[in-house]
Formats: sequence, structure tokens, C-alpha cells
Amino acid sequence: MQKYLLGIVGGVGVLAASWFVFNRGPVVAQTQDVETQEYPVYDSAGRVKTPTGYRAWVFVGAPLTPEGLNDGKYNCNEPGGCTRSNFPEYHHVYIEKKNVDAYLKTGSFPEGTVIVKELTRVLNPTFPDGSRTEPSGRGYFNGEYNGIDMTVKDSKRFAATNGWGFFTFGHHPLPYNATAAEQPASVCAGCHIANVAKTDMTWIQFYPQLRDKQPY
Repeated sequence: MQKYLLGIVGGVGVLAASWFVFNRGPVVAQTQDVETQEYPVYDSAGRVKTPTGYRAWVFVGAPLTPEGLNDGKYNCNEPGGCTRSNFPEYHHVYIEKKNVDAYLKTGSFPEGTVIVKELTRVLNPTFPDGSRTEPSGRGYFNGEYNGIDMTVKDSKRFAATNGWGFFTFGHHPLPYNATAAEQPASVCAGCHIANVAKTDMTWIQFYPQLRDKQPY
């Protein structure tokens, strides 16, 4: 009887171990796929695919140019119509840690660096300048996601625009466009060339960790 019970217990143990191994395997594989995914990813037409996982990268800053403080006419081809500011949203900027590390060490980004800028509108303005009042005081607060832009450093592919390519996946609420073609120089690169060519085509002055070369 004792041998019989031991046999049953042993069998259950083997089944449990097998279940754990076979059910755990795909999870580990998926985690590794996410961690080893390299960006950018291009499709057969040369359009870049929307990046994923970027919110786990290093967050370097979030500039803001509110509608209420500007009086221009931009983005008229977007679903929401014209805006008074070219970027009427917070710009949440993310860079992979390995590329932040390289910049902190050398003062320039390595080939293949991807910088993602995800936009959020300000939260439900209640004053003409676009601000609102919250328990912490009057100011600007993050609202809904409203688009994503991406820049890629590739000196050969983007030689005509100082080594960087610029892409937008739409300035509108989720979901973002699945792919994006390189933007004309007049849309993005021209401004970067005119204003931040000396800081690797990036607005380093807006990102304290990069600007001040501060460690983590």
C-alpha cells in the first residue's frame, strides 16, 4: 500500500513539474523577445513600424508649449483641426538606456539610436491660457495621449538630413498609425538642423540629465 501511494505521489509530482516547465517556457521566451527587440523596424516598403515598449526606456524630459501661450496656425491637416501651437502637448521623450549611457560618456548618440516622443494633451483646461486648478495649485497637467513621433540616427540612410530620420505616427488619440514614412526635411529635420545641429540634432537643453551629464 505504501509503495502504491508513493507511486501516485511521484506521478503527481512529475505531472506538476511538466506543467510548470511547459507553461512557463513561452512566458520566458516572450520576455526575451521584448528585451532583445531592436529598433527601428522597417517594413518591405521602407516605412518604419510603431515602436513598442518605449515607456520602459529612460524618460529624459517633457517640454510643453501650451495653446494658451501661442497664437500660430499649425496641424491643420490633423483630425482635430488647426492648433495655435505647433506642439500643443507635453512631449514625453524616451531613449533606450544603452544610448543614454553612450551620450553621457561621449556627448553624442551612437548609430541606431531611437528617440521616441509621445504626446499628451493638457488636462481639460479651464482658464484661457490652458491651465486648470488642482489641489497642488494652478498649472498644466497631463491629459489624453495624442500622438507619437520618432527620430532615428542612421548616417547612411539619412545623410541628407544630418544623419537623422524623422517620423510621425499621427498627432491624434490612440490608436496610433501602424507605420510611418520619413517626414520631409521641411516638416522636422529643417528645424533641428537650424537650431540643434551642434547637439546631435537633439534638444538637449530641455533634458536635464543629458544636458548636465548627470548619472542615474
